[in-house]
Amino acid sequence: MEGGGGSGNKTTGGLAGFFGAGGAGYSHADLAGVPLTGMNPLSPYLNVDPRYLVQDTDEFILPTGANKTRGRFELAFFTIGGCCMTGAAFGAMNGLRLGLKETQNMAWSKPRNVQILNMVTRQGALWANTLGSLALLYSAFGVVIEKTRGAEDDLNTVAAGTMTGMLYKCTGGLRGIARGGLTGLTLTSLYALYNNWEHMKGSLLQQSL
Repeated sequence: MEGGGGSGNKTTGGLAGFFGAGGAGYSHADLAGVPLTGMNPLSPYLNVDPRYLVQDTDEFILPTGANKTRGRFELAFFTIGGCCMTGAAFGAMNGLRLGLKETQNMAWSKPRNVQILNMVTRQGALWANTLGSLALLYSAFGVVIEKTRGAEDDLNTVAAGTMTGMLYKCTGGLRGIARGGLTGLTLTSLYALYNNWEHMKGSLLQQSL
């Protein structure tokens, strides 16, 4: 019986040594400083290759054929909403100024407060409607020009601004159309120049060197 037990222990020890579970094992502290030839060192906190934790690609998934930047159609909603809110805020401030100016000879009372409130509401709605209409025309022209040309650049911006000014002032005759187109051309040209200012400055510095 004892011989059988000894034989069993030897067999167990041999199998344990074969699978690395027995004998003089090495602790994680002993193996921490051992360099791995041909392999990247593992993370001391995770038993994972750190290369798999680095994200070289974007963190979002784009649909097939979609661009990484938003087009004019996607930006149209933001442009129209932003212009409406900006017009409402500017109109409210202008209405408050006009209301205080027109009622400066009146004592602080309910009729004066109502008159100031009416002026604020009227001016806010007027400016919100004006800027919102301009943003809607500009965005519509921009989307149509982009789809027609098949390209997105500053030429679309200038063309859309010019056509927006011409259409918005078309009720004033040829002079109004020319004036509106010139205004839109000037504003959009300044905007395009502002967007490309850094690029133009870098090009000038390279040419000077």
